[in-house]
Amino acid sequence: MVLYFTSNVVSPAAFIYVGKDKVENEELIKYGLEEDVCVRVCYSNITPDRLVSQSNQFHVDNLSSAHVYVRLRESETWDSIPKELLEDCGQLTKANSIEGNKKDNITVIYTPWSNLKKDGSMAVGQVGFKDQKKVKKLFVEKRENAIVNRLNKTKVEKFPDLRQEKADREKELRRKDKSAQLSRQKEEARIAKERKELAWQRDHMYDDLHAEDAILASSNQDRDASFEDDFM
Repeated sequence: MVLYFTSNVVSPAAFIYVGKDKVENEELIKYGLEEDVCVRVCYSNITPDRLVSQSNQFHVDNLSSAHVYVRLRESETWDSIPKELLEDCGQLTKANSIEGNKKDNITVIYTPWSNLKKDGSMAVGQVGFKDQKKVKKLFVEKRENAIVNRLNKTKVEKFPDLRQEKADREKELRRKDKSAQLSRQKEEARIAKERKELAWQRDHMYDDLHAEDAILASSNQDRDASFEDDFM
């Protein structure tokens, strides 16, 4: 089962979904989409100052939590998610962590779905990262019930076929790519035609003038009176 939430702090509203348990997390890891960003609780009992000073060197408890995914809107990138939406994701992630929900001062990390790494040595629901530079951290000081309650009011439980959803999405993306490619080809053909026409006009811009000169050269209208004497 997957839990779906709607965040109205941005417009249009953002789409957030959560795996109910580690088995469901495994499915979400496997069948996520390119426009998804994964959020999870990672550390506890760490202040913002320590977070900055220690950088990636943490010596604190690693907390387990559900994987929360936010689906990016068109033209939005994973590292430019609005602050208000990040706060919603952080609170929802904390609320769906058995340990993290009881603690203050936790660190939530988020990364593009495409940056998740899974191998056979990892436990069910466990995941790593391909590129640590694509992992950002968000400090959550405490649970904000107003945010969690607002999101919970939008909660919908579903049993989706994640594999089929991914296949359908990839098919739709291929269709859009093909359509965009055809549009580009048509535009390139239009530009090539215009350039060809302009080139022809440039190469033949004096054709009429040359024709007029030829006519004038063969006409007696503008010749002087001595022309007839010469002709005789």
